[in-house]
Amino acid sequence: MRDPVLSAAERAFTETARRAVLTTIAPDGRPRPVPICFALDPRRPVLYTPLDDKPKTTSDPLRLARVTDILADPRVVVLVDRWDEDWNRLAWVRILGQASLLQPDADPGEHADVVATLRARYAQYATHDLETRPIIRIAIEHTTNWGALDPT
Repeated sequence: MRDPVLSAAERAFTETARRAVLTTIAPDGRPRPVPICFALDPRRPVLYTPLDDKPKTTSDPLRLARVTDILADPRVVVLVDRWDEDWNRLAWVRILGQASLLQPDADPGEHADVVATLRARYAQYATHDLETRPIIRIAIEHTTNWGALDPT
């Protein structure tokens, strides 16, 4: 039997993290990292990150650099890490995947489920208009990890 893309330890570590860093590829080939909020799909190796309505350089989510990068080249990396003064607790999971935009009208069921999951995970999203905004959907293809992935 083939190993899952996301091991149980990687999934548990990632699910307990509050933030991660999404890196896209800019048009000049340079990496473009940005901190994100996210949620994992409980049934499959998919990670979601919203294009929420916090203040940004543009009010149009489709004009955000991470979105234009993804539309040009869907390859992305998500780094979930834990820092601790006790270096025995340092750990990270690196997720490689293919990103796409989940539009509210294209798959309303999946979009609504993700919005509910994000709101349950981050109380701050209770007042955000996530229902009308696209969500970045990352199909996880490969993971690498290092360190103590235990959730304690």
